[in-house]
Amino acid sequence: MIKQPIAYSLLPVLVILFSYLTFDKASTAQEKPLSNRVSIQGVQFNTLVWADEFEGKGTIDSGKWFHQTQLPPGGSWWGGLIQHYTDREENAYLKDGYLNLVAKKELFNDQGETKQFTSARLNSKFAFTYGRVEIKAKLPEGVGTWPAIWMLNKNINEDGAYWDNQGFGTVNWPICGEIDILEHWGKNQDYVSSAVHNASSYGYKVKNVGGQKIENASNEFHIYTLEWTEEKLTFSVDGVEHFQYAPSNKNSETWPYDSDYYVILNIAIEPDIDSVFVESPMVVDYIRIYQ
Repeated sequence: MIKQPIAYSLLPVLVILFSYLTFDKASTAQEKPLSNRVSIQGVQFNTLVWADEFEGKGTIDSGKWFHQTQLPPGGSWWGGLIQHYTDREENAYLKDGYLNLVAKKELFNDQGETKQFTSARLNSKFAFTYGRVEIKAKLPEGVGTWPAIWMLNKNINEDGAYWDNQGFGTVNWPICGEIDILEHWGKNQDYVSSAVHNASSYGYKVKNVGGQKIENASNEFHIYTLEWTEEKLTFSVDGVEHFQYAPSNKNSETWPYDSDYYVILNIAIEPDIDSVFVESPMVVDYIRIYQ
């Protein structure tokens, strides 16, 4: 019987050992809970304090979300937007584990105003200070669509908003502060933007803004993240950072970001909406907030 060299005789053992270690490493990575993820800022937000996985079918969870439908004074939403926000299931519903927030072309009369488009605007009934927000979503498409995932201070004085209805509305915009985790304009498909509005920078001339081009924003899910600490706000998509706000001089004008904010989901319709637009959804897999 011919003896094999030791290296060859050990080869099967080494292969088995390597396979075991590789499998064990992969299994460990898969089993690591989401709540143990480390933030891209190096700060550990380990505790999942609020989430919606959008399980179920039909209407959204009214324990977590409020439909904001009341028109501002003048009968139209700020910026000349031309949609009604409704509380109908046609504009916001659960199906197959996803939230579908749908902008539609249709005549709709409400509050004495007839408009040609409908959508939904959801306020979270949870507000918090500092943490990480993760949203996995696909965005609507079509020139004139303007989806946003963003946050307002719960002290905003805005008639018809959930927290204003609860008696917290004492401060006018933009002094209250706004955090735009994600905005996407259909006229600039696949470019996603993040911004902060406050007394020092707000509106169409906001200077605190950044963004990035991504692949297939409307056809594939991406993870949009805000990390919020006492020092800064950091925005990213799929772990790739594109904007950070960290003013060296923090005062009431530059940093109203030291109190509770709530999440808003909506699709606005701009006046230049494509004439062939019929409907398009924002599809959300989950929203998770860690502290």
